[in-house]
Amino acid sequence: MDDGLALALAGEPMRLLADRALYWPARRRLLVADLHLGKADTFRAAGIALPSGGTALDLGRLATLARSTGATSAWILGDVLHGRSDLRAWRRAWHGFREATPALQIAVVGGNHDRALAGAGLDLALLGDAVEEGPFLLRHAPARDPHRHVLCGHLHPVLKLPGLARAPAFWLRRDCTVLPAFSAFTGGTPIRLAAGEAAVACNGEALVEVRRATSPG
Repeated sequence: MDDGLALALAGEPMRLLADRALYWPARRRLLVADLHLGKADTFRAAGIALPSGGTALDLGRLATLARSTGATSAWILGDVLHGRSDLRAWRRAWHGFREATPALQIAVVGGNHDRALAGAGLDLALLGDAVEEGPFLLRHAPARDPHRHVLCGHLHPVLKLPGLARAPAFWLRRDCTVLPAFSAFTGGTPIRLAAGEAAVACNGEALVEVRRATSPG
């Protein structure tokens, strides 16, 4: 297993993994955001030529993370779907993923693309728009909470490092951690760090942490 980067969020030991996932050891749980299943299939159905196989690759990455961490569950922080839920290509990939990971419990916090998720028949638990778990509030889009640290996705944060291509990144804010989009076929929002914030770029193999120093005075 890639040991990743160990850190504490709201006092809870966690690990950032290079393949765009957060691991919660005490719960044996993977946390990912923004799968966007079938995004390329949806574009192809609309007549836009794009390569196939992206969904299968993303789900294969998730299965590998589950095996390497020993996770018993995976919680997805919104946008499991991208568009149509009836396209055969990505559904075949999903069913193959579930056959390969029958003991992995999948649960979802609803995102803005997940309106059709309840009727999609994907063998997963629906947690609603937000769920409180330990010291965390898990939701899709960032928000402030007076009592809990927010774990979320939605923004697809990316970080540009000097001399390197931009990379997906975890955005570590004071009371909120924004996960990178798990899907490889997504755009991104460049991060502008405020004082005291950090970002951790992840390219699937390595993690690079960048911190913005606290402003003087």
